[in-house]
Amino acid sequence: MKQSILVAALLAFSAPAHAQLGGLLNKAQQVKDAKSKFDDLTVTEDEERKIGEQVSAKIRARFGVVQSAPVHKYVTLVGLTLAKQSERPALPWSFIVLDTDGVNAFASPGGIIHITRGALGLITSEAELAGVLAHEIGHVAHKHTVNAIRKNKAVQLGTSETLSDRGPFLDKLANKAYEMVLENKFDRGDEMDADKVSVSLAEKAGYAPGTLAAFLTRLDDRNKDQPAQNGLFASHPETKERIDAIRKLAGAKTGATVEARYKEHIKYEPTPVAAIATVEDGAAGLTGSTAPAKDDKAKKDEAAKKEQPKKGFGLGALKPASAPERQTAQVSASGGSRGLGADRAAKGGSNPGVVKTSVSDAELATFRKGIV
Repeated sequence: MKQSILVAALLAFSAPAHAQLGGLLNKAQQVKDAKSKFDDLTVTEDEERKIGEQVSAKIRARFGVVQSAPVHKYVTLVGLTLAKQSERPALPWSFIVLDTDGVNAFASPGGIIHITRGALGLITSEAELAGVLAHEIGHVAHKHTVNAIRKNKAVQLGTSETLSDRGPFLDKLANKAYEMVLENKFDRGDEMDADKVSVSLAEKAGYAPGTLAAFLTRLDDRNKDQPAQNGLFASHPETKERIDAIRKLAGAKTGATVEARYKEHIKYEPTPVAAIATVEDGAAGLTGSTAPAKDDKAKKDEAAKKEQPKKGFGLGALKPASAPERQTAQVSASGGSRGLGADRAAKGGSNPGVVKTSVSDAELATFRKGIV
């Protein structure tokens, strides 16, 4: 009888411990399953484009878009000349000029390349423009953004999420991709890889392949007194090393610079860093740009609604600014007090609308003949 009571007591005490251990093992398995699902994740080209469109919508809302069809046509002709010779020529490539004095460029997944009019003002030739655009094309062609998110486990599947329910997880990817693209958060290897693509595509198109180094040298000298976080390439302290590597890749190869055609189409002048208007402390909304007038805000809201996809995840699913964007919203007029340079904190225009641009095969062929 005493033995029966003892056994019953032991079972009573051991049952909760056993249940707790089972719960821990089950949770561990769920985490393992979630990691496995993430590791097996493949983002289709269609999904990559949808992610890129939402990233682009946020970037355009942040900086605005230059409403000039001729400027967009010219930049698109240069961009397509390069993109059609990349490893992903069939992507629906598009090129957007952002309305800000800041010098910057952004590559959204799926083939959407952005460059600022400030960058166009600092660039001196078509070959330099080709070098910058080809670098951004390299990020897209090699899927640097999506691959970096996967590699760094920057986005995780919840234990209850499944890959069959793609929407919520793709929302997470889009939010993280926007943060990475806006902050130029590519690692050293990806930047060097994109530089190699830049040299290669420029050479294939007939441009002088070393001109990206010339632009980077000018930019590096311009940014010498700026904080590390100052837009295009500036978040990487190895800029001089990269310049040397680009020059080594280009070697003694020659090509066209096409300065005259660039000056014919691009009339912007470079804006001194000290003269760049930046987001004022407390004046910015969720996008980080200076609060627009009511009419402008209404136009932006209307444009966003029109461009928001009817199915799947959309702009509304992209969360308001993450920590770096909130930081931008509170930057001082100089941009320096919070470690952000003027290019990174530059004020943007109020119109985010895409400028429709079409280029025929005949137009592209004619344009290529001018690279001499």
